[in-house]
Amino acid sequence: MNKSAAAKRLAELREQIAHHDYRYYVLDEPEVPDSEYDRLYRELREIEHQHPDLITSDSPTQRVGGAPLAAFDEVEHRVPMLSLDNALTAEAMVEFDRRVRERLGRDGPIVYAAEPKLDGLAISLRYENGLLVQAATRGDGRHGENVTQNVRTIGGVPLRLHGKDWPAVVEVRGEIFMPKKGFDALNERQRTAGEKLFANPRNAAAGSLRQLDPAVTAKRPLALFCYGVGEVAPQAMAQTHSANMAILARWGLPVSPELKVLQGLAACDGYFDDIGRRRAQLPYDIDGVVFKVDAVADQQALGFVARAPRWAIARKFPAQEELTVVEAIEFQVGRTGALTPVARLQPVFVGGVTVSNATLHNMDEIARKDVRVGDTVFVRRAGDVIPEVVRVLPERRPAGTVAVRMPTHCPECGSEVVRPEGEAVARCSGGLFCPAQRKEAIKHFASRRAMDIEGLGDKLVEQLVDHALIRDPADLFGLDVDTLAGLDRMGQKSAQNLVEALDKARETSLPRFLYALGILGIGETIAATVATACGTLDAVMQLRLSNLVDIKPSQAARLHELLASREDQDTAMVEFADLPGAKWFTHVHAAMLAERFATVADAVAAGAEALANTANIKIEGVGDVLAEKLVTFFRQVHNAEVIEKLRNAGVNWPENLPARDVGSSPLSGKTFVLTGTLSQPRDQIKEQLLSLGAKVSGSVSKKTDFVVAGAEAGSKLAKAEALGVPVLDEAALQRLLAGGDAMSL
Repeated sequence: MNKSAAAKRLAELREQIAHHDYRYYVLDEPEVPDSEYDRLYRELREIEHQHPDLITSDSPTQRVGGAPLAAFDEVEHRVPMLSLDNALTAEAMVEFDRRVRERLGRDGPIVYAAEPKLDGLAISLRYENGLLVQAATRGDGRHGENVTQNVRTIGGVPLRLHGKDWPAVVEVRGEIFMPKKGFDALNERQRTAGEKLFANPRNAAAGSLRQLDPAVTAKRPLALFCYGVGEVAPQAMAQTHSANMAILARWGLPVSPELKVLQGLAACDGYFDDIGRRRAQLPYDIDGVVFKVDAVADQQALGFVARAPRWAIARKFPAQEELTVVEAIEFQVGRTGALTPVARLQPVFVGGVTVSNATLHNMDEIARKDVRVGDTVFVRRAGDVIPEVVRVLPERRPAGTVAVRMPTHCPECGSEVVRPEGEAVARCSGGLFCPAQRKEAIKHFASRRAMDIEGLGDKLVEQLVDHALIRDPADLFGLDVDTLAGLDRMGQKSAQNLVEALDKARETSLPRFLYALGILGIGETIAATVATACGTLDAVMQLRLSNLVDIKPSQAARLHELLASREDQDTAMVEFADLPGAKWFTHVHAAMLAERFATVADAVAAGAEALANTANIKIEGVGDVLAEKLVTFFRQVHNAEVIEKLRNAGVNWPENLPARDVGSSPLSGKTFVLTGTLSQPRDQIKEQLLSLGAKVSGSVSKKTDFVVAGAEAGSKLAKAEALGVPVLDEAALQRLLAGGDAMSL
C-alpha cells in the first residue's frame, strides 16, 4: 500500500474506531462485536507499523504510551475550577432558590438543569482545533496536575472531537469515576493477586488517575461524564447549560443520561427524591444532585461568591460512610442454614438512617479485614443495601482484643456447624430441626420432586409456620380440614383437597423421601443412588464415614509413619487434618479414623494395616465432603426424631429393598435424555434410571449416552441423530431397566 492509499485508509479506520468507541463507552450501545472491533484495530496498527510517519496523536493506538513519569507537572486553569456550595436539607434548597429569584428579580419559577453528583475526581480537558492537548485535575481550583497521558488511556474520552463545528479552544469540565461493576472486578483482581483492596470506587478512581505509569491507569476501568465548560474561544457556545451539554454529546463527549431541565423548586424536589430512590441501582456512585440555573445569561448575572458560583448548588444525600465502634459480633442463621457474622455497632446515623448492625459476610471476610469486638470501623450503607463494615482503624484498637472464631454449634438449635473445605460459608447441620431453616425445609419437603404435596404452596407454608400450626414436616400430616379452612385464602374445598393430597403423599419411595429431607448437597441423583446402595432407611441412617471414605493401603502406610513420628500422641484423632507429607488427608479422613481410634496413640498402636480402609458402599458423585454431610445429618438426634415422627404419621415406601452395588449396574454412570410423549410419567422413568446409577439430563450433547424418544419428539431427537447418540424407544428402555446390557443395544 502506497503512502497516499495508507493515509486515506488510516483516516477511515480512525473515524470508524472513534465511532465504535463512542457507541461502546458513551452510549453503551455497541454496533459491532468485539471481534470486528479488534479486526479494525489490528489493521490500523499494521498500517501504522508500515508507515510510522503517518501516526497522529489522536490515533487510537496512541491511547496507551509514554514512559512512567517522575512526577506530575503543574497546570494553571485559565478559568478557575470552583467548588459548589452544599444544601444538606430541603430547607437549604428552599433558601438557595429564594436567593436566586431575589437576585434576578423574578417572582416566577426558575428553570434549572439537574444531574446526579458523581462521587469521583474532577477533571479539565482542553481541546485545541478538536484535538485533546491537555488534561488536568482540579487541584486547588487554580492549579492542578497534568494527567494528560493517563486520561488518554480512558476509552470514553475522545482524542479528537466529533464533527467540525467546535471552537478553536474549548475546555471541558467533568468527573472521572469508576463504575461499580468495574470496581468490583478490580478488587477481585487485587484480592486474587494478594494486593491491597480499594475501600470504595472514588478512592479507586483517584488512585488510578494519579498513577505515574499510564500503563497502570490503562488497566483500570475508568469512565467520564462531562458537566460543564471552562474557557471557550473565540466564540461562546449556547445560551443554556442544557444546550451546551447537548453540544458536548454531539462532539462525542459523554454526559449524564440523567440530565434534566426542571421548572421550579417542586420539580427539583421531585427529581432529588427520584434519584435518591434509584441511587443504589445506578451503575455508579453518587452523593447528591447538582442543580444549576440553566440560562447562561442568568448565571453571568448571578456571578460568584468566594470559591463558588451563586447559580449552582449541590444537594447532598446523607453520608453513606461513618465511623463507629463494634460492640459485639454475633452469628445469624439464614433459611438455608448459612451462618452470617453480624457486627453489633454503637448506633450511628449513616445513609439517612440510624445503623446499629452491619454484615460481615463470612469468616474469610472477617479474617481479611481483621474485625474484632472493640474496633473502630468505617460502616457503609448504600441505598437499601444492608450496611457493611468496610474497614478497621487498627490504630484505634484497644488492648486485649481477640480474633473472632466461628461457633462450633448453631446458635438457633445447637446442631453442629460444618464448613466444607473450599467453601466460604459455614452452615448449621440441623436441617429439619433448626427454627431458622424451618420454612425452607418444609417448602422443599412438599415440592413436586420431593413428596409432591399438591396444593401446599410457599405462602401456605409460611402461614402454617407463622401461626405455629407446624414445626416440622411431620406436623403436616396432622392437619385437618377445619384448621386449614380457617387460614387466609383457604376455603373448605381447598382445605379438603390438601388433606387428601397429604394422605396421598404418605405413599412414596425411599429415593424421594431421602431427597425430601433436604440434606445439604444431596440431590435427586445421589438420593436415588444412596437408597439403592443401602436398600433401607435404617441402613442409610446407620452409615458411617468408614462406609463411604477410602484410605488406600499405600496412603495408610505413609499416614502411620507420619502419625508415629509426632510428639502429640495424646491428641484426639478427630483434630488432625492437612498433615505435612499427606496433603490428601483432610478433616473428613480424621473424623473417619476417629470412629475407630480415640487418639493418635491408639491409631499408631493399631498399625498401618488397621488404618487402611476400603469404603464398602460405592456411591458415584459422593466425595469425602458430601459423605460427611450425609453422615452428619443422620447423626443429629433431632433429625432422627423428625424421621420417626414421619414414619409414625404413616409416611411409607417399599422397605427391605435388596441392597445393590450401583457400580455393578450396566447403566451406572450413563447419561440419559428423555424427550417426546412417553406412556409413563417422566418422573417415574427418571426415578427408575437414577436408582440404577444412571444420570438424567435435560439437554443433548456429545456426552449423552442415550436419548429415550416418545411420540412427537422434537429438537432433542434431531440433535441426537446429528451427533450419533443412540436413540431408544420405550420398549428398548424397559429392557435396559429390567437388566439388559446397554452395550447390546
